[in-house]
Amino acid sequence: MPVLRNIAQLATCPAGNPQDDAGLIANAAIAWSGDTINWVGAAEHIPSEFQSEPVIDCERKLVIPGLIDCHTHLCFGGWRGDEFEQRLQGATYQQIAAAGGGISSTVSATRAASTGSLRRKAAAVLDGMLELGVTTVECKSGYGLDMANELKQLEVYRRLNKDHQVDLASTFLGAHIVPSEFQKDRTRYIRLLCDELIPLVVREGLAEFCDAFVEQGAYSIEEARQIFTAATSHGLKIKVHADQLSDGNGALLAAEMGAVSAEHLEYINPEGISALAKSGTVAVSLPLASLYLGEPYMPARDLLSSGVPVAVATDFNPGSAPSYHLPLAMTLACLNQQMTPQEALNGATTVAARAIAADDRIGTLLPGYQADLAIIDAPTLNQWLYHFVPNACIRVLKRGHWI
Repeated sequence: MPVLRNIAQLATCPAGNPQDDAGLIANAAIAWSGDTINWVGAAEHIPSEFQSEPVIDCERKLVIPGLIDCHTHLCFGGWRGDEFEQRLQGATYQQIAAAGGGISSTVSATRAASTGSLRRKAAAVLDGMLELGVTTVECKSGYGLDMANELKQLEVYRRLNKDHQVDLASTFLGAHIVPSEFQKDRTRYIRLLCDELIPLVVREGLAEFCDAFVEQGAYSIEEARQIFTAATSHGLKIKVHADQLSDGNGALLAAEMGAVSAEHLEYINPEGISALAKSGTVAVSLPLASLYLGEPYMPARDLLSSGVPVAVATDFNPGSAPSYHLPLAMTLACLNQQMTPQEALNGATTVAARAIAADDRIGTLLPGYQADLAIIDAPTLNQWLYHFVPNACIRVLKRGHWI
């Protein structure tokens, strides 16, 4: 039973804590057996049964739970670097999409890519995430938008979840946009989603969640409600891309449907904030998307003040957030959303775990939880998020094994 000692500061991030309390312990130690944490506390209080166990010296570093990226589009073909230049020259996200770029261009590239090439590309990204201290990742489909290619993306996730050290939580996002071949008959595509794809995804065990992009140029409230009703009838939990580019009352729909999470929320209105507070839905902040698109940042302080838990994730995708650097997203949340370091860390650990319905087993460093942790080359949480470096993570423990 290894004991990690000489920890300068340990962030336990207890589930259910106020978000501004990351359960920090100075001069700490932690013990685990197999893949489960057995004891956590101040080093001076280590129980006698652990005194003779093998000791690992943390060398006065910070220890945090393994980070959880609870919103990504991990599997896709191609990249969209040309759009980066177009946006810098003044083109909007909507203008690029209307000209055939955006999500549609990634759909074409993903459909053309083989399962093997998609899996290798996504695995390389997971390798990079793991080096940053990320141990669990939510991953969406949504770049196939037909039967074969949505299943292809989800199958990539199933294989990676089996083969890679990072754990994956899969989300079916067949309602990302309406594909070009159905533009003149949206109703037929929605029937395909509700009557064929959702039942098949559930039958094959390919996803735990269903998401939809509720936005101008994507799906209306009424269309998304129809899709979510079908999804819940088949046992999928609901996530919502809501109020990203305009105030479309997506947050109100998320609350109405009892969604696990409402994601983006850059343009959320006060009624939406109140509804999320009542429903218990997690708000997922995606500051890298705001950075790249030049859009407002989610009003995290308003949400937190109203009692809405706020997760922090990357939105990693080839267009609006082509970075999987979750620690950078956390620092941006501090700088641009006035989240404290403890709020940001909880947002990328226990609150992120809640956004994937897993806060009973990951995201927290307390007895009974999964032994996922990262050692950070900083003496304190404040120092880590304040003094940004390319990668401060020096070691990762996943399911009780050092990576």
